[in-house]
Amino acid sequence: MKIPVKIPVKRLLPAISLVLLVLVLAVPFKPAYAAQEIVSGVSTDLIEIRSDFTGTEVVVFGALEGTDPATAIQDYDVVVVLRGPDVDLTVRRKERILGIWINREQVSFGEMPSYYFLASTGPIENIAPPPLLTRFQLGAEILGESLDANIGSEDERDFRAAAVRNLARAQLFVETPEGIEFLSQTLFRTRIPVPATVTPGEYHAEVYLFREGSLLTLQSSPVFVDKTGLERRIYEFAFAAPLLYGFAAVFLSCVFGWLGFAVFRPR
Repeated sequence: MKIPVKIPVKRLLPAISLVLLVLVLAVPFKPAYAAQEIVSGVSTDLIEIRSDFTGTEVVVFGALEGTDPATAIQDYDVVVVLRGPDVDLTVRRKERILGIWINREQVSFGEMPSYYFLASTGPIENIAPPPLLTRFQLGAEILGESLDANIGSEDERDFRAAAVRNLARAQLFVETPEGIEFLSQTLFRTRIPVPATVTPGEYHAEVYLFREGSLLTLQSSPVFVDKTGLERRIYEFAFAAPLLYGFAAVFLSCVFGWLGFAVFRPR
């Protein structure tokens, strides 16, 4: 008959600790990162329009925080948007009648960005699902589909497409897939061209961080476009007293026309 041998628990503690240590070391180590965030900024928050203004450039830059630097570029998508103030846009359809092109029908769209620039790390349709793109109005195609004129399905699609096409031709709607430049594994920037025809007002530089189709974070910075100097005074006068401004414009046109005739008339 075997007599059980009792081993004190205190003697087993070193062996148990050694086994636990081996088990912990056997599990692959994966560092834990904080919540993914973006720190972003703009090169300027004020664009001044003067008489010699021919356009400018805004640089949006930022850094990814709380991400694995070794795989940040591969695992995440960045989208940068510069969105201008909403305006009413009128699109006219021309028809040829008796050899002359005339405007036959027109449609007005309200609450349409006067300027829209989008840069991303890839095609926007591959970054996020359509419901998310529609919610945040990401992509020129999504913007066009969101316009509503209540004129009938077929005609409305044609006018929406024409509105986006006209703005793109004027360089007021710009979309650049793969337009994000990574300076390192976590630092990025994009250059945004601002044409001379931009509408004064408050713009918003928006930076989105996506991963596997999900929006992780969003940051927005204001950018103001404003007329300065004599251009600002004329601009304010035109809106404050449009009738008087019209009379003044006609009067000055007549004066300069008469002066031109007086100077260059044959003697």
